[in-house]
Amino acid sequence: MTNMRLLYYKIGIFHSFAVYDVKENVALRNLMKRLCSYVLLLACTFLLTACSVTKTDKDRIRDIDFTVVDTEAVPEELAAQIEEAKAEPFRLTYGDDGYLYIARGYGTKDTSGYSVEVPECYETSNAVCMKSSLLGPDKTEEVQNKPTYPYVVIKMEYSDKNVEFD
Repeated sequence: MTNMRLLYYKIGIFHSFAVYDVKENVALRNLMKRLCSYVLLLACTFLLTACSVTKTDKDRIRDIDFTVVDTEAVPEELAAQIEEAKAEPFRLTYGDDGYLYIARGYGTKDTSGYSVEVPECYETSNAVCMKSSLLGPDKTEEVQNKPTYPYVVIKMEYSDKNVEFD
């Protein structure tokens, strides 16, 4: 074969592959568009079906009797969860032996002297509501410059209602 024929032969093969590649790329592009559309449709379906809005009734049915639990009396599993989450603000619930434990933490504070107050805990038609607030150090109290993790754990009769933190 002469060099010129070899050159035409190579160009012809290249040309046929290029045409094939373009056709394949168009088909692949259409397939990818269709696949992306299906994935997007599926994701929207999951998002719309998973989201639900529950309107919380704020009308009090009754006040709930609760006790503030000492650190030593907190169940082990809940204590482990608190230890893991205490550096950041947290809201935890834990049910055990007919009791519901509700924990509310306020994250890392730079000094000592902080405390958490629970002024009220009440039940509505569809939720248990716990109000808590972080109290800063007293002006008369001696404050140490070390990180602390203020939190409170309360114990009440078990309820399977949602817990709302205010």
